[in-house]
Amino acid sequence: MKNKIIRGLFFVFLFFGVFSCFEKGKINEETGINRDESTILVASFNALRLGEKQKDYRAFAQILAKFDLIGLEEVMNEKGVKKTQAYLEKLTKEKWDYIISENSVGSENYREYFAFIYRKSKFSEARGLGFYKEKDENEFMREPYGAYFKTGNFDFVYIIAHSVFGDKEKQRLLEAASYVNVYEYFSKLTGEDDIIIAGDFNTSADNMAFKNMNDKYGVSYILNPEENLTTLSDSKLVSSYDNFFINLKKTREFTGNFGVYNFIKKIITML
Repeated sequence: MKNKIIRGLFFVFLFFGVFSCFEKGKINEETGINRDESTILVASFNALRLGEKQKDYRAFAQILAKFDLIGLEEVMNEKGVKKTQAYLEKLTKEKWDYIISENSVGSENYREYFAFIYRKSKFSEARGLGFYKEKDENEFMREPYGAYFKTGNFDFVYIIAHSVFGDKEKQRLLEAASYVNVYEYFSKLTGEDDIIIAGDFNTSADNMAFKNMNDKYGVSYILNPEENLTTLSDSKLVSSYDNFFINLKKTREFTGNFGVYNFIKKIITML
């Protein structure tokens, strides 16, 4: 009998400096890495059918509040995002806002929205950029979605993706090889070099299918797939399908701090 795979238990995150010069802050007891007012914490999370499945929104908000900007996959409707926003504002006593894709994407059997939810005080500008325009209709099952953000001296494009799993590995690898086109599209659309591609890729980031992004644009993955596992079976961590891709030379605001926040482990530790 195969192990049951449980998704959506881990946030992957990066730290970025808001200003050209910043000082590393104190160690955050929750995440174990440096943070202060001159940085923002950007995360990605598979929300497991947000707005459709029953959730403890209070607990969900407590986790999201540790970050400043979160890209969400598997959003079923705007109602779930609005409810999350309300709980965040009640919890933090701060204003939060969100961007949600104009429509859902996927197949006849399953469709989802992409969304970004963010702490308003951290950002002077935020706007949706729309979906990636495919070169052909079969390039992606769910076209990645981008948004533009500005915080302090740092402006960037954040692209959220949820790759197909499919019946065969070939489907996943074909999509993986097409992310170079996604990077190129949003770079030309905005003129930005600071581009973050994140999400659930259903393929390890060290797969050769992603290599063309590095060869052509110097874009590389951040989390080590051998060390930063993000998918849980019924008994152990088994794979690393969630990751970030950025150009380290061009996105100099990246502090070098990153990680996987296992909130299930945190909850167990607190019991």
